[in-house]
Amino acid sequence: MRVSVLAALLLSVAACGSVGGGGDGGEGVAAVQPSRVTESDLRAAISDPRLTRFYEARAWQPAWNQQSAAALVDAIGAAGRHALDPNQFLASAARSEAPAAREAGLSLAALTYAEALARGRTDPKRLRPDYTMDRPDPDLAAGLNQALEQGNVGEWLEGLAPQDEEYRLLSETYVAAARQAAGEGLEQIPAGDTISAGGSDPRVPAIATALRRGGYLPAQPEGQAQPGPEYGGELVEAVRRLQDDHGLEPSGEIDEATLEALNRSAFDRARILAVNLERRRWLPRQASALRIDVNIPAATLQYWRDGQLVDQRRVIVGQPGNETPQLASPIFRLVANPTWTVPESIAEEEILPKGASYLRRNNMTMRDGMIVQEPGPTNSLGEVKFDMRNDLAIYLHDTPAKTLFEQDRRQLSHGCVRVHDALGFAAMLAEQEGVSADWRKAVATGEETFVPLPREIPVRLLYHSAFVEGGRIRFRPDPYGFDEDVAEALGLPARPRPQPAEHIGDVGP
Repeated sequence: MRVSVLAALLLSVAACGSVGGGGDGGEGVAAVQPSRVTESDLRAAISDPRLTRFYEARAWQPAWNQQSAAALVDAIGAAGRHALDPNQFLASAARSEAPAAREAGLSLAALTYAEALARGRTDPKRLRPDYTMDRPDPDLAAGLNQALEQGNVGEWLEGLAPQDEEYRLLSETYVAAARQAAGEGLEQIPAGDTISAGGSDPRVPAIATALRRGGYLPAQPEGQAQPGPEYGGELVEAVRRLQDDHGLEPSGEIDEATLEALNRSAFDRARILAVNLERRRWLPRQASALRIDVNIPAATLQYWRDGQLVDQRRVIVGQPGNETPQLASPIFRLVANPTWTVPESIAEEEILPKGASYLRRNNMTMRDGMIVQEPGPTNSLGEVKFDMRNDLAIYLHDTPAKTLFEQDRRQLSHGCVRVHDALGFAAMLAEQEGVSADWRKAVATGEETFVPLPREIPVRLLYHSAFVEGGRIRFRPDPYGFDEDVAEALGLPARPRPQPAEHIGDVGP
């Protein structure tokens, strides 16, 4: 299927107008005849248990009149702002002509759309069994009944979606990208040598066009000639902004990774944004005021305290094949000078084949059939472990491999999260939680020592390949192919999955 056709499909999702109409002569999805809806007909028209509960609470009285039905259809018609297809919700009602079937179809559309906005169109735990974050679970049947009584169905539905600034910006950018995708062609900038500032390359005019398309350069004035092959000036600065938005070193040089970002079409951006809007709908509407959020595709950590971002730093997360799971799990203690009990899979595949001399050089011993690495400068957990409560043995920790933090792509571990300047981060947490003296004593022992925190600090390991930072939309590659799982579940057109990267030889967790 051609990209232009796929872009048109996305554009139809972004159409934010009404998809139905009022009237009482049978025309339009909103045409209802409540006086002709009997309890027996309504019971016969219903098979969904959600509708049974909804109508039982109404004593099997019809829910919809012409005004409320029109408001519902108009509200669902704006589903494109959320990267949802209105036709997916209204199809049943549109096919139904009998009064009771139309009544039931509208209620089903309302509850299904409400659920999509309130907690997501897809179930993340079906996509990833190790997804452990709670989803919102409001009483939608009760909410719909109340909205019908108060005559504010449209406002109630819109209020179910996330109301924060990030969701709003993702939504606005999605709609703009989907509209842009409709007229987009298949032009790709070909691969070639790296282009540096002051250089010349015949691809520069196409690069300028791509930068304008992405909003990094102003639109070309009518009648102005295309730039020549010289690369410099505002083009370099525009490339640096693009690199920054895509998590690349803002060098201004057009290398392979930068070319990949330049070739990301409006269709691709819209599709990524649709996936990430869905992920935001999975999350509770009120995040903890005290929390640590790790974004896996960006490989960054944010520390929030009293609802304010107080610290941000680089992390290293799991490589493909050893993916860091999406989970919520609190830190309950700091561990100074930790030992590392090597998981059996790492021991068998990556350590035991290296022989006894490797174990001795790395301060590893056998205990009860398991390899244990003693505390010390070469310990794979570094000098601090942030112990978390979960069944997957996932935690934050230090690392002796400090240089890996300098890489743009930091999906390099066996699944745990390595924190840049972890000792500094631990000292900050200890100070703020009132256990600084205990922490300093623990570090000074040189032995594994546990320092309980007076309260647990929630941690969320998130997978956001598009997010807002500094008021701008940032994109990151999809290292695990998780975007494709969500896109497929949403019914979006398929795209090639990322090729698995070569396994990194670092044995740390």
